[in-house]
Amino acid sequence: MKAVVLTGSGVEIRDVPQPRVKPSEVLVRNRACALNRADLQMVSGRRHGAMGGAGAIAGMEFAGEVVEVGAEAQGCKPGDRVMCGGAAAFAEFAVADYGRTLPLPAGLSFETGATLPVALNTLHDALLTQGRLQSGQTVLIQGASTGVGLMGLQIAKMKGARLVIGTSTSAEKRGRLKDFGADIVLDPKDPSWVDEVLAATDGAGVDVLIDMVSGYVANQNLLATRVLGRIVNIGRLGGFKGEFDFDLHAMKRIHYIGASFRTRSIEEIREINRLMRADLWDAVAQGKLKVPIDRSFRLDEIHAAVAHAKANAHFGKIVLTV
Repeated sequence: MKAVVLTGSGVEIRDVPQPRVKPSEVLVRNRACALNRADLQMVSGRRHGAMGGAGAIAGMEFAGEVVEVGAEAQGCKPGDRVMCGGAAAFAEFAVADYGRTLPLPAGLSFETGATLPVALNTLHDALLTQGRLQSGQTVLIQGASTGVGLMGLQIAKMKGARLVIGTSTSAEKRGRLKDFGADIVLDPKDPSWVDEVLAATDGAGVDVLIDMVSGYVANQNLLATRVLGRIVNIGRLGGFKGEFDFDLHAMKRIHYIGASFRTRSIEEIREINRLMRADLWDAVAQGKLKVPIDRSFRLDEIHAAVAHAKANAHFGKIVLTV
């Protein structure tokens, strides 16, 4: 089968053996896959947990038709249309654990389905499980113009947040955030953005801050979060290291939470998937939670797709059709 394989200098399309299913897995004939920031990290040579390295197949989420089901896999059968999270997604065939496999609702295309698993699971876990968001509370999402960030805006609004703030360094992208649920949009590189958050929250700061930027905004995030608020760190678009005011953190008694799928067991990931589906699935099936597709490429156009992603001008997800 054809697959996008990581090399020492980027990616290549290669012929590789078709994967075999383990007892708890399903084999999917891929129709579409979606690019994520972690894919760009792996293309540049940085590993993402157990994934990455020369010779590995790239990709983290995909959609297609089930062709084979392992003996212990539950909830699907050959012929089902599904969307999945799992490694080695950029290929004609891919496998996923049954607990990371979701039915593709009628009316949703494979391309749309490929954009959803990572965003739904990441932000439902970050906002509701880790961030403990309650109806009537306030939310700020740093890096809200990413596919995951756009999903976070929608989930926060759907779950009853009374104020949803989104940030982006791009004026063009900020102009579109209100269409996805943001009440206020800010530029995290504007020195006054924290003051605007405090003004909008009567001086208190937000209850929950989902951070996909970190780096240069770490201390500002502390200032923008209320006493006993929660900061959930899920991304490092602004850098992997930065200054951190430990005294401010302690004084405000902020719960600072790191969240990643890289160190979670398959049992933990299955539970995240189960909770998300129990909570959000009606909205997903009705098309109320979605990530816009910025542009689609064929699998053999992977170099153009990566270049488009690296330019960081896209809004939403970049999709590969297979």
